[in-house]
Amino acid sequence: MARKYLIETYGCQMNVHDSERMAGLLEQAGFEATSDAADADLVVINTCSVRERAEEKLYTRLGELRMLAAEQGRDPIVAVAGCVAQQEGAQILKRAPGVADVIVGTQQIRRLPMLVERASAERRGAVIDLDPFDDVTWPLGVTRRADPVKAYVTIIEGCNEFCSFCVVPYTRGHERMRPKADILAEVRDAAATGHREVQLLGQIVNHYDAPDAPGCDFTGLLEAIHEVEGIDRIRFASPHPRHVDDRFLATMARLPKICRHLHLPVQSGSTRVLEAMRRRYSRESYLDLVARIRGALPEVALSTDMIVGFPGETDADFEETLSLTAAVRYHSMFSFKYSPRPNTLADKRLPDGVPEEEKTRRIVALQALQRDIQSGLNETLVGQTVDVLVDAASRRRETELSGRTSTNVVVNLPGPIAWIGRTLPVRVEPWNASNRCARARSDNPGPVSDTSIAATAPSRRPVMRTWSRLGSRDSRPSSACTALRARLSSTCSICAGSARNADRLSNARVSMRMPVSISRRNISSIPATISFRLMSLGWRTCLRLKVSS
Repeated sequence: MARKYLIETYGCQMNVHDSERMAGLLEQAGFEATSDAADADLVVINTCSVRERAEEKLYTRLGELRMLAAEQGRDPIVAVAGCVAQQEGAQILKRAPGVADVIVGTQQIRRLPMLVERASAERRGAVIDLDPFDDVTWPLGVTRRADPVKAYVTIIEGCNEFCSFCVVPYTRGHERMRPKADILAEVRDAAATGHREVQLLGQIVNHYDAPDAPGCDFTGLLEAIHEVEGIDRIRFASPHPRHVDDRFLATMARLPKICRHLHLPVQSGSTRVLEAMRRRYSRESYLDLVARIRGALPEVALSTDMIVGFPGETDADFEETLSLTAAVRYHSMFSFKYSPRPNTLADKRLPDGVPEEEKTRRIVALQALQRDIQSGLNETLVGQTVDVLVDAASRRRETELSGRTSTNVVVNLPGPIAWIGRTLPVRVEPWNASNRCARARSDNPGPVSDTSIAATAPSRRPVMRTWSRLGSRDSRPSSACTALRARLSSTCSICAGSARNADRLSNARVSMRMPVSISRRNISSIPATISFRLMSLGWRTCLRLKVSS
């Protein structure tokens, strides 16, 4: 009987792709995948150390595995990989003794099967390999891709920027470029296996310089990938603002496969704080870059990363962060409270002097501002038709599919599995009707309160009561929004209402809940009233709508 493995992944897209690579290596070594730790002979925890909370997840999970072994008498090999493994090494064994059998660094994951075999044979202590390994080539066809439509392709390993808050140069090593030939071969292989989108990965993707093709920079690489048949969309994460040039912007505008979304991490709106972060640009130069981007790409959606409570950040500095956010009007934002990271310059030289409660106050204020901005941007979707690449079955409803627009808006919609991998047009239009109240709750673990909004349906049509986990302590009627209607035909129409509380209808991330009697096979021909949700920064808003053929 084949041994079974389970990989649990925390952190960024780079970690997700590393897990795909490790899965492929383990299956080559004869392992089979399982989704249950109680059934696994090997559990790999692929860790993240970008924030303290992410790091703590490792030790929580190790404790759970220790309890599982004690309760069930099953003692799987436990391997710790990723950035915490590289950062902490043998210290993991001191903090969580008797659990981890293998500790493998970020640059040694290709040796995972061999390390697991050694640990299985010995079982007398952990096998540790954290040695640096500069070879960034990877055997073609080994990676076990988890996504049927989108393929991650690493183009750069490591980072040379050494921002004062960032642990990545210490956990992933110095910057190493993959050969252009290897990247193109992997992209062609992804296209040949049915993947319609590639996402290029690297800490600073736009610093790419091909080691095997002199003169080929990131822009040149994009041009080469654009020529690969079978690839419909190209994404990348993440560029550094100081490496964005006019040639790149002109190429992005010229090549239609490059998605109209640019993640442009700013981290702070204060030049003084940016200098302390060692970001090498100012508030003014960043805003000038945003103006140039929007001049070249008027339709582009911008997203960003923001840190609040960095050492020395004053109220005035934070106000500059708020004013920059208001000026740029990001389509989405990843915001974090600062936490010191081991070995970083900020941890060594800058006291973490901003109180935790002040960090919380600031991040709540920032997220509230971003939520309002995002709502206004999404109201502009009304009346537009957008192309959605359907990439998966929805994780929220069995009767739904999920996809993204070119600008990275997530859309969940009912439809047959055969639609996965296809690009469908989606038109957004308003629809007025009478009100019915439903409950919106926050999925965001941060300090954001619940709210109630109205959901509506035409009074002359029957209403199927398909709500689940709705209801509200405050069930008073509200006129906060209008109902939505979707029509499935050659064009899928999704209708977003506008209202006084439209700030809750943010990000146009859409899902539909089907009544039990409606199947994927007859959804296109049977009218039904279903529920509809828009997701925004953790808000879940349930609404009524009508689906008709």
